[in-house]
Amino acid sequence: MPRGPCSLVRVSATPVAVLAVALVSSLSRCSLLEPENSVVSALSPYFGTKTRYEDANPGLLPDPEVPRRDPELLEETCTPVQLVALIRHGTRYPTTKQIRKLRQLHGLLQARGAEDDRTRAAGRGDLGAALADWPLWYADWMDGQLVEKGRQDMRQLALRLASLFPALFSRENYGRLQLVTSSKHRCVDSGAAFLQGLWQHYHPGLPPPDIADMECGPPRINDKLMRFFDHCEKFLTQVERNATALYHVEAFKTGPEMQNILKKVADILQVPVNNLNADLIQVAFFTCSFDLAIKGVKSPWCDVFDIDDAKVLEYLNDLKQYWKRGYGYSINSRSSCTLFQDIFQHLDKAVKQKQRWKKRGSEQTCPRSGSLRSGRQIPAV
Repeated sequence: MPRGPCSLVRVSATPVAVLAVALVSSLSRCSLLEPENSVVSALSPYFGTKTRYEDANPGLLPDPEVPRRDPELLEETCTPVQLVALIRHGTRYPTTKQIRKLRQLHGLLQARGAEDDRTRAAGRGDLGAALADWPLWYADWMDGQLVEKGRQDMRQLALRLASLFPALFSRENYGRLQLVTSSKHRCVDSGAAFLQGLWQHYHPGLPPPDIADMECGPPRINDKLMRFFDHCEKFLTQVERNATALYHVEAFKTGPEMQNILKKVADILQVPVNNLNADLIQVAFFTCSFDLAIKGVKSPWCDVFDIDDAKVLEYLNDLKQYWKRGYGYSINSRSSCTLFQDIFQHLDKAVKQKQRWKKRGSEQTCPRSGSLRSGRQIPAV
């Protein structure tokens, strides 16, 4: 199931056939590096939701505004009536919690003693020195906010959808589209950027107006629907506030696989292994992804880990999501019933509207277009 939905697009047109496409985008990002950079391309598949868009979908590289069409998606005899898309926010900064852990790790590097000649001769101290000198440009105020690349992600996604479904995203339908989002600033900003992308599609070359002045109106915040896990008391009691719910995750953090990585990283960085833990190592791993995504640069953190390390760290992240958001506890999926009930109610309404149109021969269009809501995880168009 998608973790913490951010956006859901629902657009309707003339009722001939019903087509619903659920789309959930991953942390979408753009690379400024050359494709032959083997270290980055080798680690990228293991970044999970922090994987750059084009690393998950290389087809976007030639033109990120043009979708790759599936010839079987729309047959000649089928006209789409409604589209539903569950969309993740665009590229963001690390959270304050992640930034503070990175700052702690950076402090360990700067506080370490001088390396002896033998360490330098072995070449093990070079990377640690490079990391100590690497600018720590993240600040607490960033706290997961959307970056400019994230806005670009959403504008380009809007252009791809409008190109893929021109009848649904017609100029006449723009005023019908509603955008529903959670109160998270990165989700609100992502939704606004999506609408700006549609404006660009309808009015190429013209600057977009204020979101509040657009025909479809500004994003509508609905945390009960979009952050359903925060409003499910059983989930909060059984998982979120349960100190033992993630027992398997904590056990893996202290298990042999993670301990081997801790020892290896401590040796590379020349810091005491007792000063490191799994959380710090995971933040260091994701810093490679953040620097690459936000600034298009390969930081020295990318050189600390190899493929085997990446697989272990990916498993750690997946294990947490399994027990906290996935199949580990039945309440995890049941907590999303409110959102999916809302989605299918709109789909049922579209079917009934189509049937009435067929029976009466009416020319009226399908129900008012639905919503753009914000979500996370799994690559989209």
